[in-house]
Amino acid sequence: MTDLNLFKNKVENKTAVIGIVGLGYVGLPLAIEFVKAEFNVIGFDIDQEKNDQLNAKKSYINHIPSSAIAMMVDNNKFNATSDFSKISECDAILMCVPTPLNEHREPDMKYIINTAELLAPYVKENQLYCLESTTYPGTTREVLVPILESKNNLKATRDFFVGYSPEREDPNNGKFSTATIPKVVGGLDKDSLAAGVALYNQIIVETVPVSSVDAAEATKLMENIFRCVNIALVNELKVVFEKMNIDVWEVINAAKTKPFGFMPFYPGPGLGGHCIPIDPFYLTWKAREFDCATRFIELAGEINSKMPYYVIDRCMNELNEQGKSLKNSKILILGLAYKKNVDDPRESPSFKLWKLLEEKGAVVSYHDPYCPTVPKMRAYPELYQIPSTPIEKVSDFDLVLLSTDHDNVDYDFVQQNAKLIIDTRNAFKAADNTFKA
Repeated sequence: MTDLNLFKNKVENKTAVIGIVGLGYVGLPLAIEFVKAEFNVIGFDIDQEKNDQLNAKKSYINHIPSSAIAMMVDNNKFNATSDFSKISECDAILMCVPTPLNEHREPDMKYIINTAELLAPYVKENQLYCLESTTYPGTTREVLVPILESKNNLKATRDFFVGYSPEREDPNNGKFSTATIPKVVGGLDKDSLAAGVALYNQIIVETVPVSSVDAAEATKLMENIFRCVNIALVNELKVVFEKMNIDVWEVINAAKTKPFGFMPFYPGPGLGGHCIPIDPFYLTWKAREFDCATRFIELAGEINSKMPYYVIDRCMNELNEQGKSLKNSKILILGLAYKKNVDDPRESPSFKLWKLLEEKGAVVSYHDPYCPTVPKMRAYPELYQIPSTPIEKVSDFDLVLLSTDHDNVDYDFVQQNAKLIIDTRNAFKAADNTFKA
């Protein structure tokens, strides 16, 4: 039987060993916080190159300094490995693995399944297994638990604890970090919930317990669907207002002066990142099991997915006004990352824009100070290691398309030297060579 008091005593005495599976944008900040709190942490990743870099005190994520990694290693509190047998040395195992969509825009569970299969042989009594990956309600209970129970005749809640606590990372957010963002925690039973809360209370400013792992899974989806739907609304208004010769950015700035009843959201060239473009489809897929329609969510996804096509049409129209065809035109995409001031390119609309432009015969380059070369990604492998074009060459291009508005780009220089600019982020001043999209 599980012994909650034994687990909590280990946590409170800082003798619990924390295992973190997946050392990316979610897992690595968690590891840092646990080491700061004086826990020993074992990091697990199947990418040995990442493990080698971390053990050599080097960070591969732009907004996480190498000094933070050195702090962990120098204090002998952290080691990164691909040897999953070391799971047996851990008291709490936090899983931070990708949950993408497949080619049919359905949940791709292979990373959770593969990870669980790696962990299953080493499950032991009184361990806590907590999934942090964003996913549909029921994943922890229906997908993760049966695999964890499959090897050692141990049962969840009887022999080990199981929880779900969705990540709420916002890379490079100056106001909030892993430790200062309240954390939702759900458990497979009340003891699992208590174990999860006890653990996260060591590093998080506030834990928010909910009644079940399913409720915790749904919470994360609600947060991101809320954003997806509101971004779709302003994207649709952008298109409508453009036809009316009204600047949607001016309208948003005016509307947000209302001190109640309004929350500003901003349009863009499409959705990016590992959450907002993906999470709504997790719920719509699961809802079909219950014969429920999710028309509102699906409509928002449809609107947002059309935005790159709208931007390409704007590019073609403005080039036509100058007597040029998009075919054979040289296009510079400003910004490759999915959001400003980070190096994370996952699901960035810049890649969709890139491919759409190439399909129409354009010659495409990019500039991004945070991505000196295109990193290795699951999608668009053909773009791997293409280098960023120096901003000084902006005058060589027929059109500059701003996709991601990093702060460390000299927009005045670009505007003074570019022949034509399509601005999807309201970063440029009004000028004869600049058009919003």
